[in-house]
Amino acid sequence: MNLGQAIIEALESISGNKLRSGLTILGIIIGVGAVIAMLGVGQGAQNTITGSISGIGSNLLFVFSGNMEQEVRNEKPLTLSDAEAMADPFQAPSVAAVAPVIQGSGEITFGAETASTSLYGVTPDYTVVRNYGLIEGEYIDEQHLLGQSSVVLLGPDVAEKLFGRTDGITGETVRINGLPFRVIGILESKGGGSFGSQDDVALVPFSTAQSRLIRRSRDRVDVVFVQVASAEQVSDAREEIAQILRTRHRTALGEDDFTIFSQEDFVATAQTITGVFTIFLGGIAGISLLVGGIGIMNIMLVSVTERTREIGLRKALGARRRDILIQFLTESSLLSLIGGVVGIGLGWLIAFIVGKIAAASGTPFYPSIGVDSILLATLFSTAVGLFFGLYPANRAAGLEPVEALRYE
Repeated sequence: MNLGQAIIEALESISGNKLRSGLTILGIIIGVGAVIAMLGVGQGAQNTITGSISGIGSNLLFVFSGNMEQEVRNEKPLTLSDAEAMADPFQAPSVAAVAPVIQGSGEITFGAETASTSLYGVTPDYTVVRNYGLIEGEYIDEQHLLGQSSVVLLGPDVAEKLFGRTDGITGETVRINGLPFRVIGILESKGGGSFGSQDDVALVPFSTAQSRLIRRSRDRVDVVFVQVASAEQVSDAREEIAQILRTRHRTALGEDDFTIFSQEDFVATAQTITGVFTIFLGGIAGISLLVGGIGIMNIMLVSVTERTREIGLRKALGARRRDILIQFLTESSLLSLIGGVVGIGLGWLIAFIVGKIAAASGTPFYPSIGVDSILLATLFSTAVGLFFGLYPANRAAGLEPVEALRYE
């Protein structure tokens, strides 16, 4: 029996029991659809998170107080003086710009409208390092910093909450924690990020935040953003900054009281987390595909029982064991393949709906279904059909012609 003839007979058998075959295929459709949807959602989550991290800025290092891997005695906080030392071209030639930040939260009001948001005390280099653009207005400059000016840059989300728009706002006066501040500009949208929404923020001069809004002792800063001159110099800049801080903080060997992260570190961590998440979801979805495979085995065993006399007649007319085996394996594989193809469409539809729901809820998210996911699901569903069809096919092929013809 050739493959073409086997496929024709398999299609005739499937069409002869439409309801039963349809229910069997449904199990595979649900399984493959779940696998495709879960892989698409997982890949989309990974792309969204890594894209947000990359959108923070280019060639960035993040310097935090404290050692996140071990406890250190006599831990010293990061200060403005540390940030100034990092910006010294003689001590750190690989560093292009440094932006120390203090951060907190606050309540901004305009008329009857109120918005709770993240407050950042920043220097003029902050918007350069973080690649912030402006919808309108101007950036915080040295004059604002030296004069402890009561000025603020609003993120687009905050502007939308307070004014219902993102343009024509420059010059308005808002109150931050009860104190009046003049709006000097509106930031362009950057979306979500590893530090929360980058649009739901308010930036004020570092000196103003330090004295009126986010009080810190001894010029302490919460984080220092460092822009490296080029991607090739990231490791050099990391080492230069580490040496500067070790010298200034007089730390013992192997007891750094600071932590330096790069964008690659954040991306790698995010990819690890979302990778585990995707595998977990795919594993759960794979269980439903396994259940569908058991359904195929069950229906094929029923088919073998029903067609025992047919099998005996075929063997009596000269059909070989291999012909019977191919016939039933083709039928089970075809059931699985049809379910897999339809399941791919269902999985894409589920992923599309998830993306639309996420966008409607204000958290843009774009599931990604790659060719590798489609091939994996298709091959896996076909393999399930072969595997679970093997026992029924082997059982059919092993029937003795005389016994099969006598079967009632």
